[in-house]
Amino acid sequence: MISERLKAARLRAGLSQEKLGKLAGIDPTSASARMNQYERGKHSPDYRLMCKVADILKMPVSWFYTEDDDLARLQEAYYNLSPEARRDLLTHAQAVEQTAPGALV
Repeated sequence: MISERLKAARLRAGLSQEKLGKLAGIDPTSASARMNQYERGKHSPDYRLMCKVADILKMPVSWFYTEDDDLARLQEAYYNLSPEARRDLLTHAQAVEQTAPGALV
């Protein structure tokens, strides 16, 4: 999942593999090659590097690891909301959860 989401977020940000790698603190001589390996799924970046990458790409780090596309989209939307809007969304989600058929409340 990381490889697909990493490439999508990088392209959306308009960054080359080399530029993203350098911004994330990867040695400039190997930045492009390492990012290419991560995007191809040949190697996996460690969590600390993904935290840097997520910050650069303005995405929640959990988004890169989430397999469910709907949940990933919710994470992205939540991340982009103001603190007040986040509270409102959480309140609404909890209300929906309590009234949903089969809710585990």
